Amino acid sequence: MLPMYFKDGVRIENHAVNGRSSKSFPDEGRWEPVLNQLKPGDCVIIEFGHNDEKKKDPRRYPEPFGGFKQNLELFIRESREHKAAPVLATPVARRKFDDNGGLVDTHGDYVKVVREVAQEPRALLLEMNTRSAELLASMGPELSKKLFDWIGPGEFERYPKGLSDDTHFNARGASRMCDLAVGEIESNVPKLAVWRK
Repeated sequence: MLPMYFKDGVRIENHAVNGRSSKSFPDEGRWEPVLNQLKPGDCVIIEFGHNDEKKKDPRRYPEPFGGFKQNLELFIRESREHKAAPVLATPVARRKFDDNGGLVDTHGDYVKVVREVAQEPRALLLEMNTRSAELLASMGPELSKKLFDWIGPGEFERYPKGLSDDTHFNARGASRMCDLAVGEIESNVPKLAVWRK
């Protein structure tokens, strides 16, 4: 959805792949094509965390203040070596509420690491975790379902029993997250914000 917000002449490439972490993404050779296409002046938005948290999967899991931090630092360093501007983004919040209707943080130290890494080499930061958490908290447990893949039984053939997914957004949710991302770009990435429609 991001290209809709920017003027003609801005080329946005999405190299994200579902289920990848900061470890599995480069291990599968997916980071190298990004580097090979970079030109001076490009921006590289880097967001990981959701799948890095999966302790039971050694292909994806890095310790937050160990491998995860090192991976982010590598992405930043190599982007800069290609004269591109790295932009870190904290992971968006999951839809998880406690019994009192309060939003529960599921990312823990991974969000802290992203913020810390952004400060150390002075990388740009999109604070998507805070913005998305504020939105979900304001909507509450029931209304926030409208942003995620909550599907009733029989609504889609693919999900005859329905689906209750509190991580992946539907089109409406993706649009709202994109709005938040564009707001963060306008506030924190001036070289990209000037290309906003």
